[in-house]
Amino acid sequence: MRTRFTTQMLTRMAILIALTIILSRILSIRIPIGGAEGLRIGFGPLPVIFAGIFMGPLAGGIVGAIADLIGYFINPMGPYLPHFTLTAALRGIIPGQLIFLASRNRRAVGIPSLFAAATITLIIVDIFLIPYFMEILFGLSRVVIIPPRIIQQAITIPVYTVLLYTLGRIMQKTLGAEMLQVSAKVW
Repeated sequence: MRTRFTTQMLTRMAILIALTIILSRILSIRIPIGGAEGLRIGFGPLPVIFAGIFMGPLAGGIVGAIADLIGYFINPMGPYLPHFTLTAALRGIIPGQLIFLASRNRRAVGIPSLFAAATITLIIVDIFLIPYFMEILFGLSRVVIIPPRIIQQAITIPVYTVLLYTLGRIMQKTLGAEMLQVSAKVW
């Protein structure tokens, strides 16, 4: 699957980058743990996951990384750490790749696939990688950081699944199925 970045796709990516910055930097609740941001409650990762699923893994990774970089320069919260830019990019790459693999056998991609993609992505990134990076960078124990993240993801994953499905249906109706970058019939 070769990704071609058209002007339309770049424009959509720019809108998703702006939306990610607004949702994660302005419209989210930040809970400090041990002097660092231990938990961020909001919909910031949703546009990145959306870009990965509906525009491809490369586009999702670019949206996540650029949103993290621009968001840092607009609203820095301490020193710049590339570890968190990597995790932001992975939030777009992993679900995009999972949906691509799920759609290779020409089955419809629906709620179960979206749920699996969101679950695997958020578990890898938010429950394993971010606490690991917070432990090696800030000295915060994973024992303290992981339990609230598990509770957060237990609520977030079903909500993200419903929102991704709804937004995908809206995109399919307004843009047509040919504009979606998923290789099989969606829904």
